Amino acid sequence: MGTERKRGLAEILRDEMVMKDKIVDLLRKEPKTISEIADALGCPSHETMLWVMAMWRYGTVVEVEKGRTEEYFHYRLSSEYS
Repeated sequence: MGTERKRGLAEILRDEMVMKDKIVDLLRKEPKTISEIADALGCPSHETMLWVMAMWRYGTVVEVEKGRTEEYFHYRLSSEYS
């Protein structure tokens, strides 16, 4: 059984700047979903979602238009960061 402690919001947000650089490096290669980013970072999806949404809010990443059959959004770097 997993005994991992859930991190609080303050702890997750404290890592934002470090994780931003790692996420930018990942997205330089190709657009990715939150799950793909989380897997590549080895981090929980809910933490990755917070970091990516902060990056989206400040224009670092943008959503890639998705087709009707796609379930999840992919994110790519905005033109400023490409």
